[in-house]
Amino acid sequence: MASTNVLGTVLRSCSTDPLTGFFRDGVCRTCEEDQGSHTVCAEMSADFLAYSQRHGNDLSTPMPQYGFPGLQPGDRWCVCASRWLEAERAGCAPPVSLLATDSGALEVIPLEILKRYATA
Repeated sequence: MASTNVLGTVLRSCSTDPLTGFFRDGVCRTCEEDQGSHTVCAEMSADFLAYSQRHGNDLSTPMPQYGFPGLQPGDRWCVCASRWLEAERAGCAPPVSLLATDSGALEVIPLEILKRYATA
């Protein structure tokens, strides 16, 4: 059965360059092993990258040993629903692709809030 997005349709790919997702397949799908619920397809912003780094998750620095190129503003990445919501409350949440955000994100973030950050 295909995963669904927050709008109830088939979940779309978030990014293959850089390759994202808990399963590193470009899709923000989740499973029980995904403790962080990497379900939100976010378009990185300088504010969010700085916020994430201040809170212990440096997404900007490349880590070639893990095949991680480091993210830049404009890159799309599957982020943890709880981290995204924390950033929203702090005033620095990045835009999201609703079509590529897994419906599991709704367990943490109300759809009304996600819609305020929807990209075209």
